[in-house]
Amino acid sequence: MSDLTPPPTGGIDSALLGRASLGGIAPGLRPAVDPSELPPRIVHFGLGAFHRAHQAVYTEHASARSGEPWGIAAVAPRSAPVVAAMRAQDCLYSVTERRPDGPATRVVGSVTEALAMRPDAERVDALLASPEVTVVTTTITEKGHHRRPGTGELDTRAPEIAADLAARETGDLGTVVGRIAAGLAARMRSGSAPITVVSCDNMAANGAALATVVRGFLEASPWPDRRDVLDWMAASVAFPSTVVDRIVPATTDADRQAARTALGVRDAVPVTGEPYRQWVLEDSFAGPRPAWELDGALFVPDVVPYQLTKLRLLNGAHSALAYLGAAAGHATVADVLATDWGERLVRNLCTEVGPTLPAGGPDPAAYAGDLVERFRNPAMRHLLRQIGSDGSLKIPERWFDALRAARTPTPVLELALAAWANSTRPAEDGGQLFGTTDPAAAALADCWQGAAGLHDTVRRLLQVLGATDLAGDDTLVSGVSARLPALRAGHIEF
Repeated sequence: MSDLTPPPTGGIDSALLGRASLGGIAPGLRPAVDPSELPPRIVHFGLGAFHRAHQAVYTEHASARSGEPWGIAAVAPRSAPVVAAMRAQDCLYSVTERRPDGPATRVVGSVTEALAMRPDAERVDALLASPEVTVVTTTITEKGHHRRPGTGELDTRAPEIAADLAARETGDLGTVVGRIAAGLAARMRSGSAPITVVSCDNMAANGAALATVVRGFLEASPWPDRRDVLDWMAASVAFPSTVVDRIVPATTDADRQAARTALGVRDAVPVTGEPYRQWVLEDSFAGPRPAWELDGALFVPDVVPYQLTKLRLLNGAHSALAYLGAAAGHATVADVLATDWGERLVRNLCTEVGPTLPAGGPDPAAYAGDLVERFRNPAMRHLLRQIGSDGSLKIPERWFDALRAARTPTPVLELALAAWANSTRPAEDGGQLFGTTDPAAAALADCWQGAAGLHDTVRRLLQVLGATDLAGDDTLVSGVSARLPALRAGHIEF
């Protein structure tokens, strides 16, 4: 059951989390602010678990500590059950920190509206044009940006983008890229104040990446004033880059029961996360923002050193653990760290990739030590199939630039890349081998059909991902393909 699927009610005598039931919850577990006093000043796209365990928590704490009220109108890109579930609970939900010494649960109240993007298009448009809204945030994942592989430009031929460009009404827009572009156009036409659009997705230069696709949509749109909108954007809209970090596993039925036990009421949409969280933001905002720094967020002139450290070390190690762990028959990150090679994989990868990072970020060796402790947290059960899904979108960001920048041999990255290649083999049910999902699954599976050996398969897989330069590196391709037989047999060999 996903975090977007509310569970059965469990009986008519079970009280539901909401404003009416807050009085029966222990004071220390209630929201840090009164949700009724928070006007919507942030629009967030992506009403998933990560946002609710990360940005929403920072925003609530910032409001509580600054005395400045900031509410979040959260938009689900699809009309998902989570919208109805959040509304049924007055948009209240719980976050449980999975600490090694036991869980800690409390209710979060910074999300004040839950909207479905298409059905609630009129409300979303009004918010985006409102002068009271000065920040837009997003957690739409890599695939939500609809970028062309290798260029980062908007893929106008993607069916969803093409449909949005042909849409007659904003209510017909089905992508976040199209919705943000239309919202900014409406804001310009209404003469509203400048606004900041903050990407919170795991991509290098995520602010610039989001700005590129939004501008690309405007340039390709049929709107007669599109040039005026683009000029206004250049002067009035900021797209700062950010680094976000918190491990947030998929919510389980056991998590729902634990939240119910802690709160004394049912919570249909609880989320869990590790105790650690981090938010680094480029200090480049076009207007007012919450005082997130009061809850530990870091505002810096340049996030690149932090971003690349997180992408190449944490996210890179996560993906390596996912594919190697799956090949060895494990289910979670903690399971892999309990092997005799899990910690060695993390530390060796950080040692290998560290020299490719720019100065000014965390120390790679110290960062590796922190990762080992976080990954082995026995209270966390972060599923490898969750981390390993959408690998065609994730690993170019996490591994490929490090491979290109490396000046010394890269045996750990080659082993990880081989494990990913192994995972793209089609399973008997037609899906991916270890239960992962990927938008390019069919194209990746085709690489195994009619190939002239493993070397040719690896070369074709890299080409599907747009890495033609790496596909042409015979040393790399040979090193990866040589590791495939052992991985196919479930052996992890350093």
